[in-house]
Amino acid sequence: MERERIFQKNRHPLKTMSLGIQHVLAMYAGAVIVPLIVGGALKFSHEQLTYLIAIDLLACGVATLLQVWGNRWFGIGLPVMLGCAFQAVSPMIAIGLEDGMGAPAIYGAIIASGLFVFLFAGLFGKLIAFFPPVVTGSVVTIIGVTLIPVAISDLGGGNPGTNPDFGSPLNLALGFGVLLFVILMNRFAKGFLQSISVLLGLIAGTLVAALAGQVDFTPLKEASWFHAVQPFYFGKPTFHASAIITMILVAIVSVAESTGVFMALGRIVDKEITSKDLTRGYRAEGLAIMLGGIFNSFPYTTYSQNVGLVQMSRVKTRDVIVVAGGFLILIGFVPKIAALTQLVPTSVLGGAMIALFGLVLSSGIRMLGDQVDLNRHENLLIIACSVGMGLGVTVTPQIFDHLPAALRILVDNGIVAGSFTAIAMNLLFNGLGGRRKAEAVQTSKASVDHKELNNKAKAIS
Repeated sequence: MERERIFQKNRHPLKTMSLGIQHVLAMYAGAVIVPLIVGGALKFSHEQLTYLIAIDLLACGVATLLQVWGNRWFGIGLPVMLGCAFQAVSPMIAIGLEDGMGAPAIYGAIIASGLFVFLFAGLFGKLIAFFPPVVTGSVVTIIGVTLIPVAISDLGGGNPGTNPDFGSPLNLALGFGVLLFVILMNRFAKGFLQSISVLLGLIAGTLVAALAGQVDFTPLKEASWFHAVQPFYFGKPTFHASAIITMILVAIVSVAESTGVFMALGRIVDKEITSKDLTRGYRAEGLAIMLGGIFNSFPYTTYSQNVGLVQMSRVKTRDVIVVAGGFLILIGFVPKIAALTQLVPTSVLGGAMIALFGLVLSSGIRMLGDQVDLNRHENLLIIACSVGMGLGVTVTPQIFDHLPAALRILVDNGIVAGSFTAIAMNLLFNGLGGRRKAEAVQTSKASVDHKELNNKAKAIS
């Protein structure tokens, strides 16, 4: 990737800042909901919960910068945002509530799992042979498909089981209003305004919601102006074998999910992702996980929603992500700023997420159409079963409730279940040569297209 495509120096600083804030808002809900769930389950005090949210956002920023940096040792160097891994929520709560463990055991296990990912990043990087285009395209499609229900739930107002106003006319009007605003901006706006259509939609939706009395300003009033960072805030970490093994499994799941995100971003920015790139990306993720353990926050992984934002905004440079990472760090030190982003209603955010997650889905479909021979029945079966498994587990996660906890970590996440299905079926039908076969098919397609262009040119002349 050429340097001018990595860092755009001619863009106005205010434009770059706006694009960065847009990325922060896209991932903010997912980043904040995790500390709220974990802190509530572990009965943290209001002061402890405030610290947990602030340090989580700060660590999200640092983790993002580690990944975006892209040096010879760590960092994949793509415009990717990192946030706390949602699949770690249940294991962290289980460890924290276990007799004799508590929060120190959680963070000891997180540190150990981060070290595991860092040390074995080279081994994980060699697994690229398991990700030919039919698997990569399926995984990206699965990511989009499994995230759509989250967006729909948010558009309705949040969790339908706990929110009595779920699906109310006002929530629907706000959510679909934002979605329509984003669509119209992409149809009629040009240049910079089009690239920040999601940010403008969120601002407009929040203003309308405020006029309708749907914005709670309490978090903004109660938030302090400064919050100090304190390593091992919840006490000296302790190390328990069962807790460590559990968090290592969570880390492996995060690595599998990140692989699909890396492949999707590589496709969007026209960069061929190599084994060495993946290794550096995994090392950065391992460092981010260890950072989360040290500062008593969470394990960190790549966020899929920001992939859709990169595609929608058509801004593929890393300077925007650097601004977003820096803004997250600032928010972590200044809770007052963090409270501003909490003003965005859930239904408003959900309307924007439908477009972003849908773009991830369409990106996967495009990969399958461009790089995979869809005339082969075997490839169609791989796509059908893997996407079906990913969507099925997302819609009905209770299907695996009777399995042991260690197994559930690997199968009760739709993205991971679908990804493992795609990898296993590709090995069954295509073997490790699947990538070479796909490349041969792609070369053949390119040759045919080239001949057709030559023939058309001759006909015109």
